[in-house]
Amino acid sequence: MRVFTSFDDLAGAVGETIGPGPWQRIEQSRVDLFADATDDHQWIHLDPARAAAGPFGGTIAHGYLTLSLLPALAGQLYRVEGVAMGVNYGLNRVRFPAPLRVGAAVRATVVIADVSPVDGGVQLVAAVTVESDGGGKPVCVAETVSRLYGAPGR
Repeated sequence: MRVFTSFDDLAGAVGETIGPGPWQRIEQSRVDLFADATDDHQWIHLDPARAAAGPFGGTIAHGYLTLSLLPALAGQLYRVEGVAMGVNYGLNRVRFPAPLRVGAAVRATVVIADVSPVDGGVQLVAAVTVESDGGGKPVCVAETVSRLYGAPGR
């Protein structure tokens, strides 16, 4: 776990690669719950028998499920001390170069791409690559934008 002691410490790490982190297995039950939460019940995610004969040879996780794991995966890699609140500000770019097969494990690597001041804190741009233990292309590459705010008076 990389610990940044301040926003200045974080800003000094622009260009630094952190990770890869630990593996996290993606089970069918998680994919099923995500389908229910998002009303995306496409068979390639939920029907193992039909998906086995489909283009991916089995069920695959939703791309947005993979994307939604980024905060947790990155949170295993680094933290910034003195943050009172962090918010997802958006994404500059997202791609899903390869499918994430259900049953595979994923892990992330983060590059601190930019840190710039905003009122009360900093804006962090992180380039995140999520790989699968199946090898090959990454299952997600994304440039996340977060706003980190310090405690009042900091």
